[in-house]
Amino acid sequence: MKSLIQRIISLAIPVFIAACNTNPTETATPGTDDKDDGEMKVMIPAQACYTGIIGKDTIFLKTEKFPNVVTGILEYKFFEKDNSKGDLDGVMRGDTLIAEYSFSSEGVRSIRQVAFLLQGDVAIEGYGELEEKEGKMIFKNTHSLKFDKAVPLRKTTCY
Repeated sequence: MKSLIQRIISLAIPVFIAACNTNPTETATPGTDDKDDGEMKVMIPAQACYTGIIGKDTIFLKTEKFPNVVTGILEYKFFEKDNSKGDLDGVMRGDTLIAEYSFSSEGVRSIRQVAFLLQGDVAIEGYGELEEKEGKMIFKNTHSLKFDKAVPLRKTTCY
């Protein structure tokens, strides 16, 4: 019995040492290697958070940028008014984030399109004419959005 345990240990130690000396994950770099080598790659999104305070109102935006999509959280905290908080799913068009904002406000779940101009350490929300389409409020024309620089959201630490 003792020799069986010693053999198992002598076989397990080299495997354990080899496992400790390998790099189990790797970040993916888009466009650097198009071949499928069967190796698992971990993609770490570029994360950024922005906060805007207008009087007693606060807007918080968190983005996580992947190569093809942007996800995140958007929260509007209005003084003595309905607040909303929800998830973002969108894409970057140049330096502009166009996303669906799926949120709850006063117990009602809604979806509307949002846009943010992301330049350096500032995010500026875009506004434009909306229309309802398939139960969602979307911009009639994303090319005619107006960005109000009077209400900038400044980059902050993500928690």
